[in-house]
Amino acid sequence: MDQLGDLELLMEKSFWEEAEPPAEQFQKKVEASFSKTVLSRGVDNRYLVLAVSIVQNEEGNHEKHLIITASKSLDCKELCILRNDWCSVPVEPGNIIHLEGDCKSDTWIIDEDSGYLILYPDMLISGTSIATSIRCMRRAVLSETFRNSDPATHQMLIGTILHEVFQKAINESFASEKLQELAFQTLQETRHLKEMYRLNLNQDEVKQEVEEYLPSFSKWAGDFMHKYISTDFPQMELSLPSDGSNMDATCNIEVMKSLDIEESIWSPRFGLKGKIDVTVGVKIHRGCKTKYRVMPLELKTGKESNSIEHRSQLVLYTLLSQERRADPEAGLLLYLKTGHMYPVPAKHLDKRELLRLRNQVAFSLFHRVSKSTGNEKTKLSPLPQIIEEQQTCKYCSQVGNCALYSRAVEQQMDDNSVPIGMLPQIKEETQHLKLTHIEYFSLWCLMLTLESQSKDDKKNHQNICLMPSSEMEQSGNCIGNLIRSEQVKTVCDGQYLHAFQHKNGAMPITNLMAGDRIILSGEERTLFALSRGYVKEINMTMVTCLLDRNMSVLPESTLFRLDQEEKSCDIDTPLGNLSKLMKNTNASQKLRDLIIDFCEPQFISYLSSVLPHDAKDTVASILKGPLFFSRRFVLVGDHQQLPPLVLNREARALGMSESLFKRLERNKNAVVQLTVQYRMNSKIMSLSNKLTYEGKLECGSDKVANAVINLPNFKDVKLELEFYADYSENPWLVGAFEPNNPVCFLNTDKVPAPEQVEKGGVSNVTEAKLIVFLTSVFIKAGCNPSDIGIIAPYRQQLKIINDLLAHSSVGMVEVNTVDKYQGRDKSIILVSFVRTNKDGTLGELLKDCRRLNVAITRAKHKLILLGCVPSLNRYPPLGKLLDHLNSEKLIIDLPSGEHESLCHMLGDFHRR
Repeated sequence: MDQLGDLELLMEKSFWEEAEPPAEQFQKKVEASFSKTVLSRGVDNRYLVLAVSIVQNEEGNHEKHLIITASKSLDCKELCILRNDWCSVPVEPGNIIHLEGDCKSDTWIIDEDSGYLILYPDMLISGTSIATSIRCMRRAVLSETFRNSDPATHQMLIGTILHEVFQKAINESFASEKLQELAFQTLQETRHLKEMYRLNLNQDEVKQEVEEYLPSFSKWAGDFMHKYISTDFPQMELSLPSDGSNMDATCNIEVMKSLDIEESIWSPRFGLKGKIDVTVGVKIHRGCKTKYRVMPLELKTGKESNSIEHRSQLVLYTLLSQERRADPEAGLLLYLKTGHMYPVPAKHLDKRELLRLRNQVAFSLFHRVSKSTGNEKTKLSPLPQIIEEQQTCKYCSQVGNCALYSRAVEQQMDDNSVPIGMLPQIKEETQHLKLTHIEYFSLWCLMLTLESQSKDDKKNHQNICLMPSSEMEQSGNCIGNLIRSEQVKTVCDGQYLHAFQHKNGAMPITNLMAGDRIILSGEERTLFALSRGYVKEINMTMVTCLLDRNMSVLPESTLFRLDQEEKSCDIDTPLGNLSKLMKNTNASQKLRDLIIDFCEPQFISYLSSVLPHDAKDTVASILKGPLFFSRRFVLVGDHQQLPPLVLNREARALGMSESLFKRLERNKNAVVQLTVQYRMNSKIMSLSNKLTYEGKLECGSDKVANAVINLPNFKDVKLELEFYADYSENPWLVGAFEPNNPVCFLNTDKVPAPEQVEKGGVSNVTEAKLIVFLTSVFIKAGCNPSDIGIIAPYRQQLKIINDLLAHSSVGMVEVNTVDKYQGRDKSIILVSFVRTNKDGTLGELLKDCRRLNVAITRAKHKLILLGCVPSLNRYPPLGKLLDHLNSEKLIIDLPSGEHESLCHMLGDFHRR
């Protein structure tokens, strides 16, 4: 189902409709709009803003007064007073905020000397983007929107290699010979060699460039590292905020050790995220006194500038560090070319101003779309103002996107405020684009933004940090109290295989399945979002995961929790590629001609390469790379099968669900119908022929058309079933198991088999038991478990079937959704349709004829469909299929009460 963002929905309904809406109406809006939002007090507080007013205080200065609550019932209201420059924070009724500071008598005071307000704290923004906003707010917003999809440049490659050499050396040795060895090893890594080849770089020349930096590495270690330090190491100026103003700033800094490399931290307190190059333990010697701190060390390979942007990154990293440990109060900025290091104190003023900038970036990102009201259509919002600084713009990585967005979006508005002096540069950057290209960019940018907001609503990291695992386990999307049970195995660079067991024995009931993306955290709040990855395997006693970080650095006694990460909103890639499609290059021009302007394609007499079935993905997603790098391309697929998944209703209405395959089909001369198939036998093929292909499909040979399932032990199993269940007297058993009956639909209407709707989703236990029984019989009859596939439209049903299979003697049978079976097949497919109700409730998943088409075309030899005919007839695609099955006498009614006998029979069947 579509879900507007919680906050968006509230703003759309608008607190501004009435000055003081009735309490009941207000309450309903809050409950509807914030059903998934956790409001709370404490360190990770989340407040809902109920009202905003401007008040003049006794001194005649203006203050912004916020009425806030951490209660969904709207009880326990508190007051937040914003003073000084905090008054400019664009906070509105309906916003979620986080507050830092002191609260006395239910009143927060945020002013220039104390406290912070974080707007939209669950929107995590990178420290790098916020640092760039100092000179240009527009660039920061563009950087968060159009993440750079361009491949690495020469300078970026050198920078990456130098970072890695330094990070290895700090844990091993800065001795000259060792540095040479580490540099050589790093240069020999396959990923770097590939980049050198792509950039046409000579390996020896790259080696020489890297080696120029190594003496500076050694110099830095000699000056600052505990192992190498000399008696006359350099004096530095550093005053920590906790030192007070009277303390002498002169000190010596001694780096004791590296504690982490590329430490990734998400901060739901400050609405930040980032990766710290090196986390180091340092001693600050001042006179006869010594302080120990754990600080971020930021490495820079470019020009030694000690710029405000570089220093700001360090200040933001001190805020990030507070998620893991005590406030470091400062960070260290190291320029690798010279070995010079600058201490950067994190003063309250600096943190305050950077967090205010962060709030402005967050506000712009949150309001990227102006929602439709009355006759006004939904449209993209203008970005922060273009600055008029030629020098800054000249070297800006976002200059193309800046000009493109200005021409496509802002210059189409009545009140556009593009600086006149920048119009020539905007024209120059976009003059290669036709009006059709500009319109295409604008439309896709809008659709992708709408879709990203729908997917952002599903991000659940807030619940991970605010809710204990015991509470989250009840929803089935979390497993807590896990301990590492085996040694961590390195699969490849950046992938580590971990095995976990539950501290108290058996795993709790969970919806987590193999292939699910997960976030790994510690049970302690300071260990939030340590790593990301996916579930490799899960059973009653153990879960194995592939993670992007090695957790063996933590104590063995560390308790972990796994939380399912909602489907990642990979809008970054298509937005980046949409930007790339608009570039002034031959490859982009060629693709614009074909995809936007529908130019006639040029054909060749042979196929040089073929893209796989995912050629049916969305236009923006398919441009992940192959088409930009190819001189010609061929798409092979079927747009009558799974469509691109688009959550946002408006984006679907605007055309986002149109695949590239479907779009290019408009040019009839460019399409060839492939009607011969080599998977299904003729009986199974007839279903999709009737439902979708208008009888055009045909089998590739008689062998394919007449193929049936091979069950070498079927005679023995049939005798057993005769004894236990009067096999020959039960048409449904004959229909289900006889190899010469390739298709049957088992109708559960008389059984009955009611659906269950719970927190975890929709399920049908009776159908699940029947599916497991059918599966067990096929396996006992000689079918290999890997030749059987079970499909259900709902994850909760998959979970129940998996649990029943785990408790039975059945081997490893793949149980998955229709979407996961796309492009694959099995000898036997069993489909559980799940929905059985009398109130006419219809799920979205079964309404799509393309999804149904995928389900019924996965089987090669036998297809068994299971469901309630009266309930399923309400779905038009299924109604058409059921009419055909009925005309072919392929629907068999299960007898009343049969499920009871099946339960007993299933038990007896397994015990024998």
